[in-house]
Amino acid sequence: MDNYIIVLTTFGTKDEALRVTEKLLKARLIACVNILDSIDSLFHWKGKIENSREALAIMKTQKKHLEELMEWIHTHHSYSVPEIIALPIIGGSGDYLNWIKEETS
Repeated sequence: MDNYIIVLTTFGTKDEALRVTEKLLKARLIACVNILDSIDSLFHWKGKIENSREALAIMKTQKKHLEELMEWIHTHHSYSVPEIIALPIIGGSGDYLNWIKEETS
């Protein structure tokens, strides 16, 4: 199970999330992405508390792709400091995890 991860990234717009994650899918760096549009994000930025509408991308992939995935996001993201958080998948459907492996190998 420790070969699979979920990567979370926020984008300024749903369109940006779709554009970047479609590239990641075509490159087979992710098997699947769920995009949640219009989330409210509150965060510290440059000494102030900011409030922004964003789109959250929830991407499923293999751990071996994390470094390259992070490079792609940094290169194609509009933020100077994009959120990139990787979480381990500690369990799940064997069929689904095998599908992730097949789609990102």
